Amino acid sequence: MTDLVSTARRIATQAHRGQVDKAGAPYIGHPARVAGHAAAAGGDERVVAAAWLHDVIEDTDVTPDDLRAAGIPDDVVTAVVALSKVPGQSVDDYFAAVNRHPVAIAVKAADLADNTDPERLALLDEQTRARLVAKYARARDLLAHPHAPAG
Repeated sequence: MTDLVSTARRIATQAHRGQVDKAGAPYIGHPARVAGHAAAAGGDERVVAAAWLHDVIEDTDVTPDDLRAAGIPDDVVTAVVALSKVPGQSVDDYFAAVNRHPVAIAVKAADLADNTDPERLALLDEQTRARLVAKYARARDLLAHPHAPAG
């Protein structure tokens, strides 16, 4: 594991401490799985680091400046910002921001792979599962096809 990925993992682990996912499991499992999907798809260290960090700005008190101060490169911070939903932002505007950044595209593809894992979806009630399946199908339609690994 590179220093960048190790730093990103540490930041994400600290930032998400105490959070749980929709199934009640520790939330850090989600960024860990997304990072695993990103690495398995051939993502470089910037993609894997962004995967670890993809929810920290949106779901915690971590700011882009905090990431930069921790040594996270600007292009990774920019990808994490693009992956962070802004209150009032439309789905189309969100995906337009993601689709402008190759690292963000790769991370979002990995995020969708984790979010649509049948084993994870099976843990949810039927109504939530149906809502999320429709949401993620639309997301896949709006996401640009991942490019070759950024590098």
